[in-house]
Amino acid sequence: MKIKARLAAGFSQPRSGPRKVIRRDHGGAHERLVEDYFAANPLYPDSMFRTRFRMNKHLFLRIVNALGQWSPYFTYRADCSGRIGLSPLQKCTAAMRMLAYGTPADALDEYLKIGKSTALECMDKFAEGVIAVFGSDYLRRPTREDVEHLLQVNESRGFPGMLGSIDCMHWRWEKCPLAWRGQFTRGDYGVPTTVLEDVASQDLHIWHAFFGIAGSNNDLNVLNQSPLFFDALKGEAPQVQFLVNGNEHSTGYYLADGIYPEWAAFMKTIPLPQTEKHKLFAKFQEGARKDVERAFGVLQSHFTIVRRPARLWKRKSVGRIMRACVILHNMIVEDEKDQVTIHIDLNENPGASFALHPEVNVGGNLCFADVLRRKATIRARPQHTQLKNDLIEHIWNKFQNSHHN
Repeated sequence: MKIKARLAAGFSQPRSGPRKVIRRDHGGAHERLVEDYFAANPLYPDSMFRTRFRMNKHLFLRIVNALGQWSPYFTYRADCSGRIGLSPLQKCTAAMRMLAYGTPADALDEYLKIGKSTALECMDKFAEGVIAVFGSDYLRRPTREDVEHLLQVNESRGFPGMLGSIDCMHWRWEKCPLAWRGQFTRGDYGVPTTVLEDVASQDLHIWHAFFGIAGSNNDLNVLNQSPLFFDALKGEAPQVQFLVNGNEHSTGYYLADGIYPEWAAFMKTIPLPQTEKHKLFAKFQEGARKDVERAFGVLQSHFTIVRRPARLWKRKSVGRIMRACVILHNMIVEDEKDQVTIHIDLNENPGASFALHPEVNVGGNLCFADVLRRKATIRARPQHTQLKNDLIEHIWNKFQNSHHN
């Protein structure tokens, strides 16, 4: 009678028999993991470690140690019975496998002896820890020294004053709640997505990442909500001065595709160019703007989870995963930058681009009139037109011989 009363009240039927307890050999799984990858003479060489973990071994161990100092979750802990739980290596390896391969959470149990719910918890904690520990260093705004380097590299490519390339990427959100699907679905995609706006440089470093806007927005709607120009509006960004075709300019710019507005802060290509000068400019602009497309491709190659549909329910968890992948991407790029040499050739006009200190100190009082003035400078269309004409002449004078050859 009691069972029938419980079922009538909406309770589920009680389990029949004792609950099945899976006793996972955490210690044995840790020992196998160490023997395979982390021993003095591991079974798999460093090249295979780099392939499977997407980074060099010393960088991965640095992350494991830093997360252990950040939270007790990534340390050895015993449960109420005194049994030692999962090791930090097991938890971080589980998180990296899910990020790198898009592996389902329950597929890690056989090798790492981690249950599905624990694996998902490991990935969420790992992403949170990476953001908290490394976000301030590897997803920071460019410093004056960073801006100087970017200006020198891009000046050698024919674009003095250029700070990087900007574009947006959509990430499909498979588990988007039904109540939100209308605002996260765009007609040409047909499925719910979230948008990542980023700025990347030639070395594939991502200097700006703004994620979480509903996928029904286009690049312009995302830009209107983006913090891309916040530091510049407050006067806290390094000032840029550069010389093109004999004319001085004072607004650094990003290479963009056709949807972006004709502001001084953006430089677009020439659609359907007719003259040789315009064709050469379009060739160089479209080639250099591919930096951000390459960065998207490498990000998705490093972390398959952002290429496949997101299977997380919570919007904050999806955002943490994307931010953590961008930070890890920058850490990998920084760690391996010595393997990629970028040739800088300023030819006959060295130092045409340089960075100055910010206008005001961080934390200083803001004047609304100054903010409006800076906003007008960023959005100035006459300066955009003047800069484009100067860049057309500059690239023609610098590269016309190599173009004909």
